[in-house]
Amino acid sequence: MGRPRKPANPFRYFHSSPEVIRLVVMMYVRFPLSLRNVEDLLFERGIDICHETVRLWWNRFGPMFAADIRRQRVSRMRGFRHWKWHLDEVYVKINGEMHYLWRAVDQEGEILESYVTKSRDKAAALRFMRKALKRHGRAETIVTDGLKSYPAAMKDLGNEHRREVGRHANNRAENSHLPFRRRERAMQRFRQMKSLQKFASVHASIHNHFSQERHLVDRQTYKLRRSAALAEWQALAS
Repeated sequence: MGRPRKPANPFRYFHSSPEVIRLVVMMYVRFPLSLRNVEDLLFERGIDICHETVRLWWNRFGPMFAADIRRQRVSRMRGFRHWKWHLDEVYVKINGEMHYLWRAVDQEGEILESYVTKSRDKAAALRFMRKALKRHGRAETIVTDGLKSYPAAMKDLGNEHRREVGRHANNRAENSHLPFRRRERAMQRFRQMKSLQKFASVHASIHNHFSQERHLVDRQTYKLRRSAALAEWQALAS
């Protein structure tokens, strides 16, 4: 038998180091910075790259990093019991046309799924919920707003009895849109539905990874968690 082949190094055709590439992707996706903002910040640190290189790297490596983060988190959370999900949708304009970004968020604020559709009817809600349930398993409770598409879709799925609706019950999902909205303004909106879906998925995974809920813990605990998150990030695709 021959020796098992080692996985190909994803950075092998790039002259820059993996550390620089990870830093560029993290800065652009995590923070509300434009391509040229990232270029200028890196230049101050002695790294001279073009803003189009920033675009290339996040498009090339962002989904790969996000997939690694998502894979680790899904495997850790599949056995979780008493799981509460919050579902919500927010409008996003693409070339003047209205689209909808659906999100599933758990009780800790973790973004589980992001899905883009052109409508927010029963069919769109059903596709979104099937995708979330297939990847993450069953939820004990699903909190939604008053949109009628949710109970119609949940009736087809047979979990309508798990639905909860309340005036402020879905604030967890509403708040999850804020980092994405800030990022959207910095990018001056999206021009294609495909690019919106891609960025929303990558942004959700990276936001989850670095979200340490600093307002709930003391300074020392926050610093330890931040260091651990950075160490995990630097080990991605290594």
